[in-house]
Amino acid sequence: MATDSLNKQLALPLIATIIIGSIIALVAFGARSSFGIFTLPVTEDLGFSRQTYGMAMAIQNLAWGIAQPFAGGFADKYGTARVLVVGALIYAGGMIAMAMASSVGIFYLGAGILVGIGVAATSFGIIMAAFGRLVPPEKRTLIFGVATAASSLGQFVFAPLGQAFISSFGWNMALIYIAALVLLIIPLAVALRGKTIKTDDEIVFPAKKALAMAWENPSFRLLTIGFFVCGFYLAFVTIHLPPYLVQNGLSAAQGSWAIAIIGLFNVLGSLLAGYLGGKFPKQILLAAIYLIRVVATLAFLFVPVSLVSTYVFAAVLGLVWLATIPLTAGLVSQFFGPRYLGMLYGTVFLSHQLGSFFGVWLGGLIFDLTGSYNLLWILAATLSLISAVLHIPIKERRVGAFFAPAT
Repeated sequence: MATDSLNKQLALPLIATIIIGSIIALVAFGARSSFGIFTLPVTEDLGFSRQTYGMAMAIQNLAWGIAQPFAGGFADKYGTARVLVVGALIYAGGMIAMAMASSVGIFYLGAGILVGIGVAATSFGIIMAAFGRLVPPEKRTLIFGVATAASSLGQFVFAPLGQAFISSFGWNMALIYIAALVLLIIPLAVALRGKTIKTDDEIVFPAKKALAMAWENPSFRLLTIGFFVCGFYLAFVTIHLPPYLVQNGLSAAQGSWAIAIIGLFNVLGSLLAGYLGGKFPKQILLAAIYLIRVVATLAFLFVPVSLVSTYVFAAVLGLVWLATIPLTAGLVSQFFGPRYLGMLYGTVFLSHQLGSFFGVWLGGLIFDLTGSYNLLWILAATLSLISAVLHIPIKERRVGAFFAPAT
């Protein structure tokens, strides 16, 4: 009994850390996922084209991707809390600059560069790296699923909240209010103090060498290339689905609820992916996720757009929306251990964000050229099919060079 009591006492700080880390992930990803509902009010008020707004979001995704390995590396070396505090300040500052922008350049700086860096330093990549050092290997994918589910819940909360702010206060003040919510990350960050320390079976390398060694692994390369497609698809849908729905006769509020439904159903999808990732080969689950996206996309594209078809599509897509995240992070952790998880997952995520750049930018460009998003829907489905094929040869085993021989 004394042992059970002690175990419970020792478990409480871990539970509290996971809850607070999940709240941070909820706010950080939720705020950013609401940007699709700002597309129409911003472009109409400032006279921007869809391509201009899309480029700002593309720059944001690219900045997020480039900053992610550095943010993860700093968190590994200097501690998660410090990175979260700095990231929250940059994030909120970017949203305020976005709200006050009077020119394309300032808008690109705020919405693109600053918000992108801020998201990199506060969202699920940083949170999962912190969780990865706290839980045993067999439970990491499940806990990564919890962090991802919290992020998805943020999408469910912030999409209608952002729309309500826009309706009540205008898009400028809506951004400022959301920026204030982002600053709540700062007091919460103290719960994630600490940095990655060496475990008995790990070998320590300079960060640059660890990255070079990881890239020599074929499975890591395939995972990185496949994640490009995930970023392309998610970014395109997040930013361009709401205006696509308005173009097809639905309201802006219904478009925001479509994004919210995706986030709500991905709470279940992320938890399920985290659970199944501990039971079945992660690479096969990832291939299945990409195939589901192909089928859902083609069905949605060729069925007349209605409120019912939209919400069904959102629910199905939600089940696999961020379900790739815990599985991908789980594979990286399995390949190389937790020591370099922040940096190496950040490297994989850079590929994701390069895909996001093209998904968002091409969405705006092709709409401006053709008046339609149909070509992008077809391209997104095609790339998802290719990604499904790429994941099948991945081998789910750790890379021996990163671990000390068993004694």
